[in-house]
Amino acid sequence: MTITNETRVILTKADLIQQFRTCGLAEGQTIFVHTSLKSLGFVVGGAETVIRSLLEIVGEEGTLMMPSQTWKNLDPSTGVHWEEPIDWWPIIREHWPAYDKEITPAISMGIVADMFRSWPGAYRSDHPARSIAAVGKHAEYITANHDLSNIFGINSPVDKLYALDGYVLLIGVGYDKNTSLHLAETRANFASKIFTDESSAIMIDGKRQWITYHTQAVDDADFIQLGRLYDEVNNIAIHKVGTAEVRFMKQRPLIDWTVDWMEKNRE
Repeated sequence: MTITNETRVILTKADLIQQFRTCGLAEGQTIFVHTSLKSLGFVVGGAETVIRSLLEIVGEEGTLMMPSQTWKNLDPSTGVHWEEPIDWWPIIREHWPAYDKEITPAISMGIVADMFRSWPGAYRSDHPARSIAAVGKHAEYITANHDLSNIFGINSPVDKLYALDGYVLLIGVGYDKNTSLHLAETRANFASKIFTDESSAIMIDGKRQWITYHTQAVDDADFIQLGRLYDEVNNIAIHKVGTAEVRFMKQRPLIDWTVDWMEKNRE
């Protein structure tokens, strides 16, 4: 007999479909998915199987969206190239590749999100640093016209999810990875709100250009704190899929509650 210290579970597509449905996922839903593949255990087929299982659940009338951000395509002075020396910054500014939604990888969004951005039929928004990818009925609508200066505000992909009365799915990740909370930041009124200039490389008329745009600065420092309270106050169920903790919730109530919380607790 072989004795191992294996603590993971092994999951097939059928297992994932059954367990995600137990969490409340269903046909026709529009869902913003944030995921850690390794948190699930051993998935037979990896990221591909996770995506196929979710698409099968929501069906042709449903839509999935995932973050496909490319935040390395920001000015080095913001800290995104923290591992590189300051005297390299001018070279990075001049030569960092322009955002190409067909090619540019999703940075630190996880292997599932990175595969999803190039999935057959996927749409991806045009923002050079904060793009969103989507597949399904509302994918084109969600990703269209992602304004440079309006990353998470009115008519952004997260705001369109709100308009569609969609859902948020957190697979093995916490509220610090919940991109929708940035929509609440744009809606809430608090004195410490900051606007800043950001810069990215984009293609304009076939030529790479380094452009600067004015936008609201994001701040996720209190997302874990407010998420913990949201779970408690609203009795958010914490499910298990494989070995991952999973939260599945409507986005609108989350945003409305968070706006109120930020206005009371952010200075």
